[in-house]
Amino acid sequence: MRQDARRARVRIMKNTDPGQRNIPPPEIVVVSGLPRSGTSMMMRMLAAGGMPLFTDGVRAADSDNPLGYFEHEAVKRLREDASWVPGAAGKAVKVVSALLPALPEGFQYRVILMRRPLEEVLASQRRMLGRRGAPAADDGARMGALLRRHLAETERWLAARPGVRSLAVDYPEALAAPGDTARRVAAFLGGGLDAAAMAAAVDPALRRANKEIIP
Repeated sequence: MRQDARRARVRIMKNTDPGQRNIPPPEIVVVSGLPRSGTSMMMRMLAAGGMPLFTDGVRAADSDNPLGYFEHEAVKRLREDASWVPGAAGKAVKVVSALLPALPEGFQYRVILMRRPLEEVLASQRRMLGRRGAPAADDGARMGALLRRHLAETERWLAARPGVRSLAVDYPEALAAPGDTARRVAAFLGGGLDAAAMAAAVDPALRRANKEIIP
């Protein structure tokens, strides 16, 4: 009898709430890329389309990003503390590409990876540093090689990591054809966003600035 009781308890433990096994893990939309690659613009597009954002408003808009950064300070400490991640479930959060491997398991991630020509990224970073009076890296070729290697590693990680789906978005293409980009992104995220509002959120001034950044 005792043995039968133990077997029954084992069966109950194995079969407790079987529906739980069919519930998918929480989903988080991650907007990622190198700094100055268009991640803030994509966050603004998602917000306009109706996607809730995981932000704290601590980093205010400035001359380098007059429409806002859409960041959360806790994300910067992701390697040391991921306790904030459950709070981002059902929302979009901006995570620089260097921190993507620190995202914890137990979630489904839909990653929008922003791509921008490296010469534009480096030029934009130099311009930003110059406005702040900070020195820029002297060896642009070396920095470009490091960034190319980092992006290749990031794409390999995205392809290999379970629970991750990704969509690459070209920043110049998004500026030139925001409607097409908005529809692609909306479809990637399940089709529930307002693609027209997303496209309208792309500031025409960004197109002019992008043309001016490379002499």
